[in-house]
Amino acid sequence: MVDPPSQQPLKLSEALALGALHGPAELLPISSSGHLTIIPWLLGWDYVEVDPEVRKAFEVALHAGTALALVIGLRDEVQAAVSSAGWRLAMLVGLSCAPPAVVGWAFEDVVERRLGRPGPIAVGLVVGGLAMGWADRTAQVRGSEEASWADALWLGVAQACALMPGVSRGGATLTAARWRRFRRADASRLSRHIALPVIGGAALLMSRRLMASGLPASGQLGLAAGAGAAFASTLGSTWLVGQVERDRPLLPFVIYRVGLGALVLRRLRPRDR
Repeated sequence: MVDPPSQQPLKLSEALALGALHGPAELLPISSSGHLTIIPWLLGWDYVEVDPEVRKAFEVALHAGTALALVIGLRDEVQAAVSSAGWRLAMLVGLSCAPPAVVGWAFEDVVERRLGRPGPIAVGLVVGGLAMGWADRTAQVRGSEEASWADALWLGVAQACALMPGVSRGGATLTAARWRRFRRADASRLSRHIALPVIGGAALLMSRRLMASGLPASGQLGLAAGAGAAFASTLGSTWLVGQVERDRPLLPFVIYRVGLGALVLRRLRPRDR
């Protein structure tokens, strides 16, 4: 497969940098997918001119590397969850995955075409951050073992909202869990437990689509490098899970998200004149 002359190849240096960024961005409620678009745009990287099919394949590779690293890095937690899995865990995962699956199937093309640009992503960062700050003001009275089918549905609605780049899957589910009055540590645990199947499932589904259509020849080295960097950065960042689970206000994440979103919107203003 030959790249059109007007499009840039995937640079190895940029692939490595974005892979290294993906790990911590996935573990924190700041939107890893949003950063994959905003950071290259802000820095003027050639990545923004790469063939869209190559970028899509690259993002799949990053998610695959991250998912594998999470399974390894959090293996004790994963093994404990699997060994104690019963109807309750199956209900939580099933109901929380249903809304994003339906919305993604119906609106995937619309989301990719219209919402994957810096402007909408910046709005998602700001709105999602403000919602997180508002939800974190609720009382902390519930544990993760108290999660019901209604909680699972709300977490699923949050994941559906996170299909908009910039909202953040982890941030949206953490917001929903805090709004449902779960303690911060339990909210983070719930968010992570329902995210792992979604991350792994999405990477597997998109990988099958890419394999069926053929991997872009020009980006294969970058894909491998990005996946490796995402794997390493995620594995090296699992300690962040403990930091998020501490009983600390989510305000630092709110400030970061709003600040980054405001920076992007400010950069866009002169271009609209």
